[in-house]
Amino acid sequence: MPKIKLCVNVDHIATLRQARGGLEPDPLKGAAVCEKIGAAGITVHLREDRRHIQDRDVEALKKIVKGKFNLEMALSDEIIEIALRLAPDQITLVPERREEITTEGGLDVAANLDRIKKVVGIFKGRGTLISLFIEPDPVAVERSRDAGADYIEIHTGSYCNVFGGPGEGAEIKRIYRSAERAVEIGIGVNAGHGLNAGNLPPVLKAAGLEELNIGHSIISRSVFIGLDGAVRELLDVINGS
Repeated sequence: MPKIKLCVNVDHIATLRQARGGLEPDPLKGAAVCEKIGAAGITVHLREDRRHIQDRDVEALKKIVKGKFNLEMALSDEIIEIALRLAPDQITLVPERREEITTEGGLDVAANLDRIKKVVGIFKGRGTLISLFIEPDPVAVERSRDAGADYIEIHTGSYCNVFGGPGEGAEIKRIYRSAERAVEIGIGVNAGHGLNAGNLPPVLKAAGLEELNIGHSIISRSVFIGLDGAVRELLDVINGS
């Protein structure tokens, strides 16, 4: 069985930096630590409002990241132009609203199918992998395949919100059904949002799971055990230690 990869989202290192408007902590240094410990890649979300990651960050990260460099982005003409110039290894299309604290819910692929198809076509022509951040719903999986995506990233937020409660079983089943449908129709499976060392083990059982994108819990945990310790802790869970 192929090893599940961990890509660390370093957005919230930049959140801490932006809180003071200075230069520290530096997400580039954080990315280097994560890869040194064993992360397979680095993820960032360049938001339209630039609330955390800045243009200079993505330009610099593209040069130093040794593994996969995954750029999360909305269907924004401005961000699309930046991504085309930057040429990350992968783009992950996500919904984005200015008033949200973090990404809430998955991309409505059916409602944006024509637009997504066009963007997917542009990036595929340049050799960039395409992932769509979607709700755990088999129909959304099928629409993602119709759009030409290489991967889905299953939004695990609803599962994480009810973990340990009466709704946990239903939510993890939604994730499993979506992953199974993806495997059936030949689209890759990634997952992320709200995951931590405690709620991750059931998600690891999803069919075809290749990659996890985890950020906030790692940065939060690093306050207490250091960034290297927080990354290592999750890698131990992923590897069954």
